[in-house]
Amino acid sequence: MFKKKKIGISYKKEKDIHIIPTILSSNKFTSALKKPHWLKIRLPSNLYKINKIKNILKNNKLHSVCEEAHCPNLSECFNNGTATFMILGSICTRKCPFCAVKKGRALKVDINEPKKIFDVILKLKLKYVVLTSVSRDDLKDGGAGHFSKCIYTIRKKKNIKIEILVPDFRGREIIALNKINKYPPDVFNHNIENVPRLYSIVRPGANYIKSLNLLYEFKKICPNIPTKSGLMLGLGEKKSEVISVLKDLKSVGVSIITIGQYMQPSKNHLSVQKYITPQEFITFQNIALSLGFSNVFSGPLVRSSYHADQQYLSC
Repeated sequence: MFKKKKIGISYKKEKDIHIIPTILSSNKFTSALKKPHWLKIRLPSNLYKINKIKNILKNNKLHSVCEEAHCPNLSECFNNGTATFMILGSICTRKCPFCAVKKGRALKVDINEPKKIFDVILKLKLKYVVLTSVSRDDLKDGGAGHFSKCIYTIRKKKNIKIEILVPDFRGREIIALNKINKYPPDVFNHNIENVPRLYSIVRPGANYIKSLNLLYEFKKICPNIPTKSGLMLGLGEKKSEVISVLKDLKSVGVSIITIGQYMQPSKNHLSVQKYITPQEFITFQNIALSLGFSNVFSGPLVRSSYHADQQYLSC
């Protein structure tokens, strides 16, 4: 078990934690900040290819996090013939106020989903696949067994690399890892998302230490498989806090890190506190590299699965 004392940040009792910005702790989510010019997204030039992938996913009753989470890079990724599959349905049992994925009572797991994904992978001729999921707190293993079945099925095509972006499996970490490690991925990813001071607002129901421990335990079991995590900035975090999180991630063996700008999906989601400049992202990239991360992707539009194949290949 990963211990708190090894982590490079001072942990205090919840009542002693720094005060959360008023705008985050209220119900007034509407952001008054004007989106800067560096976040302008070009309209797609090849709608045919985008619609083709959307139709293939829809016809097979599959979901992509690109669509469900309103990813700003959807057009680019779909035009490049890539997609991140979101397994275990499209309804999340958590209520994280930054996320655009639907929340509520999850539906029954589709036992045919692994084969459907495999068939679509062949149809799209993918060589690098990212699997993520909604949080499934209703399942005894948090959905880990389904991840394992998907990996096992995809491995029938031996030249395909597989990255999984997993939830925290709240309270079921060891059970989940035992199932996943039967058929391990090529990259194990779990996003830390933001700094611990803001967790009660940004990730209600999650726990910073447990997320670190999940990454630590996987790396301990599978030391030769790269582990990866991601941060979204602009929610009121301080530079010193971000650096502390980067140190924590490095201390648990994470080698790949993504750092991007949080963007408010709708007026009902958390508001943006600050738009981080491209130069600031470069600064964070240089800091992460100086801490020893082997691969750092840092920029306004960077997302966890954005150019995931390049992130893996350049390790």
